[in-house]
Amino acid sequence: MNPAVPARRTPPRRRRALATAALLSAAALVAACSGPPHGGGSGQADLQLSADTPQAKGEIDSFTWATYAEPPTLDYIQAFDYPQNTILSNVCESLMRWTPRLTVAPGLAQKASNPDPTTWVYDLRSGVHFHDGTVMTADDVVYSLGRQTNPDNAAAWNQVFQNVESITKTGPLQVTVKLKQPDSQFPQYMATAAGVVAAKAGVEVAGKDYGTSGSLDCTGPFKLGTWAKGQSIELQRFDDYWGTKAKAKKAVFSFLTDASARTNAMLTGDVDGGYLIPTESYDRLKKSGPGTLYFGEGLSTVNVNVTNMQGALGDLRVRQALSLALDRSGFVKTGLAGAGTVTGSLTTKAAWASASDDVRKTAFDGLTPTAQDIDKAKALVKEAGASGKTLIMATSSIGQDVSLLATAVQAAGSKIGLDIQLKTIAPNAFTALFTDPKAREGIDMFPETYYDSVTDPLDLLVNFRTGAYQNFANYSDKAYDDLVDQATAEYDPAKRGAIEAKLQQTASRQLLWIPVAEWPTAVFLNKRITGAPTTISYMYYPWAADVGAAR
Repeated sequence: MNPAVPARRTPPRRRRALATAALLSAAALVAACSGPPHGGGSGQADLQLSADTPQAKGEIDSFTWATYAEPPTLDYIQAFDYPQNTILSNVCESLMRWTPRLTVAPGLAQKASNPDPTTWVYDLRSGVHFHDGTVMTADDVVYSLGRQTNPDNAAAWNQVFQNVESITKTGPLQVTVKLKQPDSQFPQYMATAAGVVAAKAGVEVAGKDYGTSGSLDCTGPFKLGTWAKGQSIELQRFDDYWGTKAKAKKAVFSFLTDASARTNAMLTGDVDGGYLIPTESYDRLKKSGPGTLYFGEGLSTVNVNVTNMQGALGDLRVRQALSLALDRSGFVKTGLAGAGTVTGSLTTKAAWASASDDVRKTAFDGLTPTAQDIDKAKALVKEAGASGKTLIMATSSIGQDVSLLATAVQAAGSKIGLDIQLKTIAPNAFTALFTDPKAREGIDMFPETYYDSVTDPLDLLVNFRTGAYQNFANYSDKAYDDLVDQATAEYDPAKRGAIEAKLQQTASRQLLWIPVAEWPTAVFLNKRITGAPTTISYMYYPWAADVGAAR
């Protein structure tokens, strides 16, 4: 996702199963989990996606980064949104690693093997130090993953572990995960916050305060420094890091909730850079002298998340009418400053990078129409008996991508006989829409830019399974659930892709969310620094360690 939009939180997924008990090395895993096409797969006709920014030429004392909101916590089990993950990815590491190319590579586990379809073995690196100086062991891994599965913790990543039967220590530096059934997504998610490893002793000592003060007791290239509530978080370089040492001695994340303030801070040099650039600032930053605005693969789609099927939106015809009345092209031009592509698909094209041409054709043919048809939309509303019905759309000043989409939906409704009222929510509170059912009470829909956490379309499509984390409208269909289960259990990418194409078609017909546009990642770097990745990888990759002197 991009400029200041709330994120969705992640579900579960899986990988390629072998009929025989073949050992699958981490290298094979990397090959199986290929990223999007080289150079990007978003389909922007007039926007050049950069694979990366220039490498840093040396070390720097510090750099300052803008974020649109203060994280409510840095506890990895609740790391489901941009502010948390942008910071946490540099402090806490996972068993596997998502790379800037959106592929999976070894992380704290130097090897991942799959001796049979329901077993994953992680052989850990030796001599890895936590920030408190202790050395990582298999006990820490078992404990850290166990926190995700404990129902008392209400972990945002719990769904990733839905097929896990046991997580056990099978050697001083080896952990074995036994699955109830084959799970093609689980190994991919070990490269996200779901696979984070923290020191058992440190987490237990911190207790309920873990993630909000003190140390995070992780292994990343930076450790948590001063957290000035309401202002900033400082990260300090961890000199005992097992990998390549960070080029900056310190990274400071400033909380700038106002979009104009974030942009001005970049233009004046008060901050050195930032992700989630407000779309209304694209032009100013592209033309400014202080730095460069880059675009990269985001695996992100802008949607209208339908959260209430009890009212008028419970009638498919009303959802279809809103979709037909929506001016997607106008929104891309204004809300995304032209840096996007109109789409009728809930998933990005890049998420299907490893699929065959036939599978991609099945997945994308005949999806939600993107051209406006006001007359047909009016007829659908009338046919559904919904003329004059009131719907509530949440909005926020996070950025014009959110506010203008809400306005566009309101305008669409007014053209077809629906009374769509906007409810404004503060930027820091917008995140609650994803975690707190009470925050969604009285709301029928809200703008959501959904980013994939793995390069697999099931990441998004699983959201409509009965009881899924982001199935806020409580959609339930056994046939859909069965397809999700089949795709989840299918390790062969080609066979899984064919099932996922059917899921995409079903989600499109039902308009469970209303798709609007694909959207690339944007990052601004002033002339002093360089090295940050351009892709959405920054959510789980220790990107700040690569940031250094541009000259």
